[in-house]
Amino acid sequence: MHALTLLIVSLLVFALAYRIYAKFIITKILILDDKRPTPAHTFQDGRDYHPTNKFVLFGHHFAAISGAGPLVGPVLAAQFGYLPGFLWILIGAVLGGAVHDIVILYASVRTKGLSLTRLARKNISPTAGLITGIAILFIIITALAGLALVVVYALNESSWATFTIAMTIPAALIVALYMYKLRPGKIIEASLIGVAIVIAGVVFGEPLSKTSFGHLFLFSRPTLSIMLPAYGFIASILPVWLLLCPRDYLSSYMKIGTIAFLAIGIFIVNPHIHMPAVTQFIHGGGPIIPGKVWPFVCITIACGAISGFHSLIASGTTPKMINKESEIRMIGFGAMLVEAFVSIMALVAATVLLPGDYFAINVPVDVFGKLGFNTVNLAEIERMTGETLAGRTGGAVSLAAGMSVILSSIPGLKSLMGYWYHFAIMFEALFILTTVDTGTRVARYIFEELVKLVRPRARPNKSLWGIMLNGGIISLLWGYLVYNGDISTIWPMFGVANQLLATLALLVGTLYILRHTKKWAYGLITFLPALFMFVTTVYAGVLNITGNYLPKHSFQGGLNASLCAIMIILVIIIFIESLRKIRGRLFVKVKN
Repeated sequence: MHALTLLIVSLLVFALAYRIYAKFIITKILILDDKRPTPAHTFQDGRDYHPTNKFVLFGHHFAAISGAGPLVGPVLAAQFGYLPGFLWILIGAVLGGAVHDIVILYASVRTKGLSLTRLARKNISPTAGLITGIAILFIIITALAGLALVVVYALNESSWATFTIAMTIPAALIVALYMYKLRPGKIIEASLIGVAIVIAGVVFGEPLSKTSFGHLFLFSRPTLSIMLPAYGFIASILPVWLLLCPRDYLSSYMKIGTIAFLAIGIFIVNPHIHMPAVTQFIHGGGPIIPGKVWPFVCITIACGAISGFHSLIASGTTPKMINKESEIRMIGFGAMLVEAFVSIMALVAATVLLPGDYFAINVPVDVFGKLGFNTVNLAEIERMTGETLAGRTGGAVSLAAGMSVILSSIPGLKSLMGYWYHFAIMFEALFILTTVDTGTRVARYIFEELVKLVRPRARPNKSLWGIMLNGGIISLLWGYLVYNGDISTIWPMFGVANQLLATLALLVGTLYILRHTKKWAYGLITFLPALFMFVTTVYAGVLNITGNYLPKHSFQGGLNASLCAIMIILVIIIFIESLRKIRGRLFVKVKN
C-alpha cells in the first residue's frame, strides 16, 4: 500500500461530504439566515463577544478544536495497523464529527451563544443541565491534562523545541497589536510578520541550543508540568483578541500550510506504508493501547473523527465571534473535515516508519526489548535529527520523525531533516497549546455557570478577581493530573472522557433538532452517532477501569478509576433522561 492512495481516497470522501451532506444539513435541517444578528453583535463586549473576520475565526476555531487528538491519536492507533484508524477517521468524521460540530455551533449561535451546559438545561431538563456541567468539568480537566502531557513529553529536555514554541507567544501578541491597534484590518501584513517570527524561532533555535543561552530553554518534565498550567491560566484571563484569537489564527494557518506541504511531499515521494493493514494487536495485548481494536480505536482517535471537546468550542468561544450565520458551514463542518485530513496525514507519517522503528520510539526501552522487533533506520534518523528518539513515548516524537522522513525524502532536502523534525515538533505543540488556552477559558465559563446555579446573584464572569480565581482553580486541577500522570493512564482516560462528552453533545443536538424541525427523521443524523458513541465509550471506559487502572493498586490508579467511573455514571443518567425527553418529543410530532 502506498500513502498516495490513502491521501486521494480521503480527499474525495471529504470533498463529497462537504458538497453534499453539509448542503443537505444547512438547507433541510439548519436553515442559515444572515438577516438574524449573531451574539457577537448583540452582546459585543470586547472581551468574549467580538465580531470576527471569518478567516480569522476559522483559524481560531480550527486551532482550538484540533489539539493533540488528530495528531497523536492516529499515531498511537497505528499499533493496530493502518486500516482500522483510516476507516474510523473517514466514517467518524463525516457521519459523526462534522455533524456534531455544526449542529452544536448552530444551536449556540441561535440561543445567544449558550454553552453546552445551558443548552442541555434548555433542551433536556434543569437536572440534565446541572449534571452536564459537572460532567463537562470532569471531562475537560482530563482532556486538558491529556493534551498537555503530550507537549511535556515532546519538549522534555529539548531547548531547540522549547525555544521555538516560546517564540509563538510574542508572535501572537505582535500580530494582535498590529491587526487591531496599529493597522486595523491589515490581516495579510500582520500574518506575514507573525509567520516570519515563528519561522525564525525554528531556524535560530538550532544554533541557540548549542550555546550557553540555550540552557535557559532546557526544562525537565516536572518543570514543564508546572509551566503549562501557568500558561493556560494566563491565556484564559486575557482578552480573546490579544492572545487567544491571533495565536490560534496564526498557528492554524501554519498548521494547514504544514499539512499541505506534507501532502505535496507525499505526492512527490509516494512513500510505502510499512505498517501492515492490521497487526497481531487487534485482538489485544498491544504495548501502547491496552485493549482490542474495538472499542479502543474509537477512543484513541478522538479529535480526528469525532470529539466532544469540539462541542465546548462550538458552544464556547466560537459562537460569540461568528459575524453572520452563513459562515457556520465553513467553520463548523469545514474545520472538522480539515482536522480529519490532518489525522490521515498523521496516520501516514506514523506508518511510513518501519514497525520496529515505530515501536522503539513509542514504548519504553525495556518493553521494546520484549516485543521481538528490531530497529532498522532508527539510528540514522536519530543522527540526522540530532535527538535521542528511542523510548520517547506519547506519539508526538514518532509523528515528527515520520514527517521528517517524508519531507527530507524530497529531492534536495535530505540535509534538512533536523529542521524538519523540530519544525514538526513546533507544529504539533502549536496544535495542542492553542487547545490548552481555549480549553481552560471554556472550562472557566462552565465553572462560572455552576457557581451561578449555587449563588444566583454571583457574577464572577464580570469580575477580574473572579475570572482569575476560577481560571486558577481550573488550571490547578488539570495541572495536578499532568504532574502526576503518564501517557498510558491519562490518554485512555482523555479518550473516554472526550467521547462521553461527544455523546452528550449529540443527544443535546438531537433534542434541539426535534424541537426546531417538523420531521422527526432529521433527528437521526445526531441520534444514531450518539447511540454508537454511548455503547462504544461506556464499554471502553469499563475495560479501562478494570484492565488499566485498578490492576495498578496505587493511589493514582484508584483516582483515575474513580474519575472514569464518575464520568460514566453521569453520562448514563443524562442518556436515560435524554431518551425520556426524545420519546416525549416523538410522541408529540407523531400525534400532530
